[in-house]
Amino acid sequence: MTQVELKNVYKSFGKTEVIQNVNLEIEKGEFVVFVGPSGCGKSTLLRLIAGLETLSSGEIEIADKSVTDLPPSKRGIAMVFQSYALYPHMTVFNNMAFSLNLQGMTKSEVKDRVDTAAKILQMEHLLERRPAALSGGQRQRVAIGRAIVRNPEVFLFDEPLSNLDAALRHDTRVEIAKLHHHLGATTIYVTHDQIEAMTLADKIVVLKDGEVMQVGAPMDLFNHPANEFVAGFLGSPKMNFFDGTITNVGKDTGKADFKGDSLDLKNIKLVSSQKGKSDDVRLGIRPQHLHIDPKGILKGQITLIEKLGIETIVELITVKEKLPFRFVTIETPEITVGREISFSFDASKAHLF
Repeated sequence: MTQVELKNVYKSFGKTEVIQNVNLEIEKGEFVVFVGPSGCGKSTLLRLIAGLETLSSGEIEIADKSVTDLPPSKRGIAMVFQSYALYPHMTVFNNMAFSLNLQGMTKSEVKDRVDTAAKILQMEHLLERRPAALSGGQRQRVAIGRAIVRNPEVFLFDEPLSNLDAALRHDTRVEIAKLHHHLGATTIYVTHDQIEAMTLADKIVVLKDGEVMQVGAPMDLFNHPANEFVAGFLGSPKMNFFDGTITNVGKDTGKADFKGDSLDLKNIKLVSSQKGKSDDVRLGIRPQHLHIDPKGILKGQITLIEKLGIETIVELITVKEKLPFRFVTIETPEITVGREISFSFDASKAHLF
């Protein structure tokens, strides 16, 4: 069952196009993450769903009802902002109860809802404190609790973890994932952090310049990117790209030249439209898919080695054209900075753009 549907959604500020013809269906109970670089339009798209921005054209439906012309309070949504936006003079209880009191609920109803949310978030002991006495992570939990008490049709999160340090971001991300599993509510989450997107989402929507680049499950996008942008954006470290030219092409086979090195294209996925002889291509290989091989076609000189315990990240430059690329391994290879090393790769895991 579709919970949120965007139909030909378009938004411009003056002559600046921010959202361009977005069509999207979000199923009931799905955790959907909008991800993309700064300025791609992901927060604007979330604000359009929330009713905090007005559509230039198109339609938005929530629970099979058009909400395009409805104010935020009538859309059945609850939003958690990047800034906690808590009332400093109120206790945690009163911050969470504020919107319920405005709705005219009885004191017992308000208490029941706040107590239930506090139990879910494991912060019953914080209800009498004021925001100044809370850590950043605790304040964000209060902001989330304020959304939970409203029992919305859809939860909206606008980069809720960006104000937290690395350890708190991880802990709060885990809490949000557990919360979604517990409540089963439809959730739309905005982030520029592709790790958050990959770990939280049932479905990822990748945006660039106001357009949807690809929609799908995290591992589908990781393994089968629709274009070079998605391939380069998802994955850490990012995918390596090498420029080449097709020298021979036939049915189920072909060859390409990469700065003097010939590469057999058999089994390599051609992501873009069909290419012909002399066409330029880019070969994409994830750092994790390279293998040290003395007979390998890819040769690089090591410039930096990062030993992180669970994995080693090696920075290199290609021997011929001095272009940077990366190699990642869970092993600890006996290598040193300045050494030249060769790599091979599994063609079935490479991409040709």
